[in-house]
Amino acid sequence: MKFILCVAGVVLIIEGAPWFLSPAAMKKMQRQLLLSSSRALRIWGLLTMLAGLLLVRFATL
Repeated sequence: MKFILCVAGVVLIIEGAPWFLSPAAMKKMQRQLLLSSSRALRIWGLLTMLAGLLLVRFATL
């Protein structure tokens, strides 16, 4: 349980850092995301999930 909480904490730190460091750039990025097609966003989401899955897999070997 401690490990899961630790991982969740690290994820929140990584997700929050860009907003803290450069909120203007994050707003600009979100505007660009709104212009992207749903298909492109879905593909990026899938690729991101697969990369995360591979990282977890190799980390637990």
